[in-house]
Amino acid sequence: MAPTPLPIHPASPRSISLMQPLTWLVRGARDTLRCGWISYLHGLVMAVFGGLLLVLAHDQFWLLAGAFSGFLLVAPILATSLYAMSRALERREPAGWPLVLKTWLNWIDGDFVKWGDEHWNLVRFGILLAAAGTAWVVLSAVLIQLMALAPISAPRDFLVHVVLAPKGFLFELWLMLGGILVAPIFASTVITIPLLLDRRVSVRQAVTLSWQVVVANPIALALWGAIIMVLIFVGLSAMLLGLVIVVPLLGHASWHAYRDLVDVSGVPGWEQR
Repeated sequence: MAPTPLPIHPASPRSISLMQPLTWLVRGARDTLRCGWISYLHGLVMAVFGGLLLVLAHDQFWLLAGAFSGFLLVAPILATSLYAMSRALERREPAGWPLVLKTWLNWIDGDFVKWGDEHWNLVRFGILLAAAGTAWVVLSAVLIQLMALAPISAPRDFLVHVVLAPKGFLFELWLMLGGILVAPIFASTVITIPLLLDRRVSVRQAVTLSWQVVVANPIALALWGAIIMVLIFVGLSAMLLGLVIVVPLLGHASWHAYRDLVDVSGVPGWEQR
């Protein structure tokens, strides 16, 4: 069954205070503690997967860059069951392992049920994010290979000839290009995945509303984006082990960001068939 088209403006962005993102972290930490090992297991899976990427591509810079770019962009999709658990806690419903299985496999009462539109919408959006990550790696490779003073084939080459290069502004240009590409991706994903999980909307409708949310709260969401980047950097720098804590914290917090940023009271949920 196709998603029911949204009526005129059934969902609307809300305005939030500048420091509201900090409350999302507090609520995310609370949900993480309430869900316990199931939440931390999500982070552990991410850390193990990141470790495998390092092992497989440690001496191939562009393969490593592509793998991690795709990993970070698709990570919000992988956190879908964290959003589902926060939603369950909000509704005072069980938020245990059966909910995780139901979210990913549509496994109900021991039987596998055919995937519905809500699952395929998430798959479609994940493919779009993966495509965006691939585009970034290709553009980045073209820029650096054309402008670097020496061939870049390993992480050490990138560090020596780009980051620490004594002449030119290649590293600064590379960062600026990354910022230009990351900004619209962030604007497209702020509330998109929790909304796709929670309500009967299409990918286009969810992305449009995400942009409206950013336009309504540019400074607060810039702060939220900065917090996300800092926490991810901390998680990655701690030999990836920090992801065990960072991933569930950000996943649960993102659900609360969605709830504060969007009024969806007029949009039917997926259970309302």
